[in-house]
Amino acid sequence: MDTISIRAPSMPSGSTKTRRRARMRLPAAIALLPTALIVLVVYIGCMLWTVRLSFTSSTLLPKLDWVGFAQYSRLFANDRFLTSASNIVIFGTLFISGCLIIGFLLAVFIDQNVRGEGLFRTVFLYPYSMSFVVTGVAWQWFLNPGLGLQKLVRDMGFESFTFDWLVNQRMAIYTIVIAGLWHGAGLTMAIMLAGLRGVDKDLWKAARVDGIPTWRVYTSVVLPLLRPMVVTAVVLLTTGVVKLYDLVVAMTLGGPGIATEVPAKFVMDHLFERNNIALGTAAATIMLITVIAVLAPWVYVRYVRPQGRHA
Repeated sequence: MDTISIRAPSMPSGSTKTRRRARMRLPAAIALLPTALIVLVVYIGCMLWTVRLSFTSSTLLPKLDWVGFAQYSRLFANDRFLTSASNIVIFGTLFISGCLIIGFLLAVFIDQNVRGEGLFRTVFLYPYSMSFVVTGVAWQWFLNPGLGLQKLVRDMGFESFTFDWLVNQRMAIYTIVIAGLWHGAGLTMAIMLAGLRGVDKDLWKAARVDGIPTWRVYTSVVLPLLRPMVVTAVVLLTTGVVKLYDLVVAMTLGGPGIATEVPAKFVMDHLFERNNIALGTAAATIMLITVIAVLAPWVYVRYVRPQGRHA
């Protein structure tokens, strides 16, 4: 009998699969090419150009000379910059910790299935929908001793009441913190609430059976589960702290004196008003280093370390 041989269909080789995959991805790569060029030229290119100018003696117009770290020496000997650095530390510490605490408490409140939950979410999150300029102007009116809270209370008959933090050099920075908390706590609330809604309800049932106090469940069980949300909130809030500018300009314009000066305003003033490009870019480079120092641990924990575990 004649034997009939049946040839199995040949499987595509690895190189064929690679070429086919490359052809499928080619249209997407071409579509993303303009965006990639913009990122390289506009963002990375401008950052490198800013760092380069910080090592020059540029004033009104850029120069390409080299003065080493002279501008950085001038920068850290500048009382205005040191004040701005101190203010940003005070603001950042109080703003981030305050937003985390207030946002978490608001999220816990809404998570109790209260009536009008949608209304509460809208009210708490509404300030974040406004720009920092609008927030700053509103709080400037409210805290102005001649127009806002102090005048209102005195008109009610309390003539000795005084709340003049906005014009007090020692307390003005805390008015910026108050306005920032009002603006940013809603964002933290939304992030925390999303995390709370993901907590397994069986954990609460088990805690009730064991008789564990509610506050202990939140501190020992719920908060560790919300660590990714907390890290995300901290990163978002920290980047907002570093680039703080418009809130200060709208509320105090850096005053009284330089009491509420911040690094971003220092940079803008030296670039566009004082005609000192080199010193302004040196301060901008310090801000860039700060942002990288904040983002690097988050990027490592979020993206690099998980890939290492799966490898």
